[in-house]
Amino acid sequence: MELNVGSTDRLVRLLLGAVLLVVAIVVGSGAVSVGSGTVATVGAPLLLAVVGLVLLVTGYTQTCPAYSLLGIRTLRRGN
Repeated sequence: MELNVGSTDRLVRLLLGAVLLVVAIVVGSGAVSVGSGTVATVGAPLLLAVVGLVLLVTGYTQTCPAYSLLGIRTLRRGN
């Protein structure tokens, strides 16, 4: 797959992905409550973790399948 994630985009993805993983761990541990019920207690941390991991992987590899489908490229030509 062709590289399509630029340096600023990459940095934002890596930072936001790490933050979302930390938030998922904090919410999953029960230190912060997001509501009651199984969806809130299990679904929210799981969703945050998945989104965080996707951001970390796409930032690390500098490839975003969604960008490819939409024809978006934040990486400058020649890089």
